[in-house]
Amino acid sequence: MKKIIALLMSLAMLFSLTACSGKDDSNDTASSGEAPVLKIAGIPDQEVSEMEQGFNDLATYLSEKTGLEVEYVPVADYSAVVTGFERGDIHLAWFGGLTGVQARNMVPDAQAIAQGPRDEKFHSVFIAQKGLGIKSLEDLKGKSFTFGSESSTSGHLMPRYFLMESGIDADSDFDGKPNYSGSHDKTYTLVESGAFNAGALNEAVWEGAVEENKVDLDKVEAFYTTPDFYDYNWSVNNLDDAFGEGTNEKIKQALLSIGDEQPDNYILKLLKTDKFIEASNDNYDAIEKVAKEIGIIK
Repeated sequence: MKKIIALLMSLAMLFSLTACSGKDDSNDTASSGEAPVLKIAGIPDQEVSEMEQGFNDLATYLSEKTGLEVEYVPVADYSAVVTGFERGDIHLAWFGGLTGVQARNMVPDAQAIAQGPRDEKFHSVFIAQKGLGIKSLEDLKGKSFTFGSESSTSGHLMPRYFLMESGIDADSDFDGKPNYSGSHDKTYTLVESGAFNAGALNEAVWEGAVEENKVDLDKVEAFYTTPDFYDYNWSVNNLDDAFGEGTNEKIKQALLSIGDEQPDNYILKLLKTDKFIEASNDNYDAIEKVAKEIGIIK
């Protein structure tokens, strides 16, 4: 008898747990209607710890300014930001000129909405080990060379273009194939160490490294600065669909006001600016044209 009662109690408990489980599942489904999280990211062209601090500061600011939940999403490389943006997993991204063009070409209605003032007239710098007699682009023939990321505007696309303009084929005129360091800080580190004779990188990162004594100027020097071009920008997916009418404009205005409202926000230091100004897709037509000429964009 006792065994029967115990069995009945066990069955009752099992039925109760199953019923509760079904109820919880229903609640979980209902909870899927919670407000979505706005996710931000940037091309990983600087130190990971500095990227995290800058973008987390920005996420906090945007959340306070707009009332949305905002989260920074670290990414492994440039292409991951473009892919995440295309899939809708990243809603607001800090792109270089090239990655911005690539991403917006894949996402209907995506817009470049803001940039730093210097991004209207950006430059790359070419650097070289001291003592090698490298004083012009033509002097790079027969030397080992490193670009930054293959998807970088200032670390690859535009330097390659200006090399072409000087009569240098980056794939055949160097000592071996060009290297791709992956980021601007790694580029100057590789040249400084002697791993490569020369390289090209973002002017702002180079200037920051010099100012902060991160690079040994007894070993490496800048010898050429390119003509200007449009580069970095904040681009958004169509946020109004996912977050409500007017969200695109809210985010844009929050970015444009950050320098006035939070001049100590670390994102400004990270991106080497004191404010953001308006941008548009049309600014980057020349970047797309160069990328097609070189064959990076079909």
